[in-house]
Amino acid sequence: MPNNNITHKVLIANRGEIAVRIIRACRDVGFKSIAMYADADINALHVQMADEAYGLAGNLASESYLNIDKIIAIAKRSGATMVHPGYGFLSERAEFARAVQAAGLIWIGPNPETIDILGDKVKARQLAMAVGAPLVVGTKDPVQSAQEVLEFANNYGLPIAIKAAFGGGGRGLKVAWQMDEVAELYHSAVREATAAFGRGECFVEQFLSNPRHIEAQVIADKLGNIVVLGTRDCSLQRRNQKLIEESPAPFISEALQQQIINAATAICAKANYVSAGTVEFLLSQDGKLSFLEVNTRLQVEHPVTEETTGVDLVVEQLRIAQGLPLSIQATPKARSHAIEFRINAEDAANGFLPTPGTITRFDAPAGPGVRLDSGVINGATVAPMFDSLMAKLIIVGDTREQAIARARRALAEFTIEGVASVLPFHQAVINHPDFCQQFNVHTRWIETEFNAAIEPADRQIPKAAEVLTRTVIEIDGKRCQLGLPAQLLAGLAIQTSGAAALTSTENEAASDLMVPSPVAGNLFKWLVSDGQTVAAGDVIAIMEAMKMEVQVIAHRQGCLKQLIATGDYVNAGCALAEIS
Repeated sequence: MPNNNITHKVLIANRGEIAVRIIRACRDVGFKSIAMYADADINALHVQMADEAYGLAGNLASESYLNIDKIIAIAKRSGATMVHPGYGFLSERAEFARAVQAAGLIWIGPNPETIDILGDKVKARQLAMAVGAPLVVGTKDPVQSAQEVLEFANNYGLPIAIKAAFGGGGRGLKVAWQMDEVAELYHSAVREATAAFGRGECFVEQFLSNPRHIEAQVIADKLGNIVVLGTRDCSLQRRNQKLIEESPAPFISEALQQQIINAATAICAKANYVSAGTVEFLLSQDGKLSFLEVNTRLQVEHPVTEETTGVDLVVEQLRIAQGLPLSIQATPKARSHAIEFRINAEDAANGFLPTPGTITRFDAPAGPGVRLDSGVINGATVAPMFDSLMAKLIIVGDTREQAIARARRALAEFTIEGVASVLPFHQAVINHPDFCQQFNVHTRWIETEFNAAIEPADRQIPKAAEVLTRTVIEIDGKRCQLGLPAQLLAGLAIQTSGAAALTSTENEAASDLMVPSPVAGNLFKWLVSDGQTVAAGDVIAIMEAMKMEVQVIAHRQGCLKQLIATGDYVNAGCALAEIS
């Protein structure tokens, strides 16, 4: 535990579950925590738990959790001495790390130069190649057009992965299985990468068919010590985002595990890595290992490594940021087996569509081997503009078999109402022989082989995003800004900073002409013009919700009449257009 006679104030540049996790680590070491929040998060759990909290005056990610100038201003105003970026948002942005350091604050993470190298997936591949890490064939530099992607596919065959050169978390990653979808998937990857990371460059590589996703958790201090704490399997994914993770990675040989540890250590040493990071690999069905990427941040699934090693990774990050040595000097032997279930607000029976709304019941399990890392409680709101993750259920057992048995019990005890959740999916997986016995799961198993019957969730109508009306008041002679929830000022004309929320009507729902929104979210882009003739099955628009792009499909032939504008927010089922 850090003990250098300094009580630091840590600004947490994030929200939700990971912000709560960091607040608890700060308390464990006697540091003060500072939260920040978008308007929709004014009553969020991380805001309530932190020692101090400051508003970001906005709802969209671009005007809140991705706004570097606002965050640095809050850091200075609050007297913060350190900044922890969590995961997602700005956690892998070198310019944010530089801005933190330029403000005279301690950055809790890798050096900006390291983020630059490893955050550029092309440079990361080149570095991995230089140290002899295993690699599949890929483009040397980012591609400049869909035609280049088609040429690569013709030369090396399908499937291919089109990947954002700057980013992670499944954003800007598309897998092409047929030649006629390559061009559109390239453009979609560029759109997602630009929206999520501010840069749209993509590169291409061969995609290993039905691989496992294996990763190594690395921790490194400023004194040159690098330790791989162990392996994880994260193969159970949908839309290239993980749902279930476990540690240590099961059913791999000692030789393969050592190859992973050696490659991860060499890559991080070459990159002068500091703080927590994850080196990811794909493992083909015939045992071929290939380097995937390095995530220069704390991973969502870090708790399974904590439970199997006894190392608190967030406290370790706080130690490293202060210049203290690692508390562990060698790869430990796993003391247990841990499985993490991401509890997302998604309808698994309906394509894992996000379901924002208000949680009316949140009864979590307890008992031996159960840990819950949550960012919500009863009455909390799952906001439509942010990630759908509500909580993480981590189950620990002496063996994998015991962990699975405890998971069955814990998942049966878990009840969430008010929004859909992936609990029914987890309950099905934990009883599926492909997961429990042979371990035949892979990164596309959910899409291609999982066939358990899951009941669709009840459709919820989420509230419009919280909007604050801001005014200035004077308290004890000091000028202060006051933000009031809009519903408290009903009847007044209120200018909102976010997009307008639209609601559906009974007439719209009954209309054969209406094109309903498949998801609650923002209209990202119209693909056809107002008044244009479309055919049944045409993709006419792209919706964006909770880090996901969703296509809007024409249900009939006719003339399209747009009913909402680009950027508008709508609930699921609301009218986007009419086709007459």
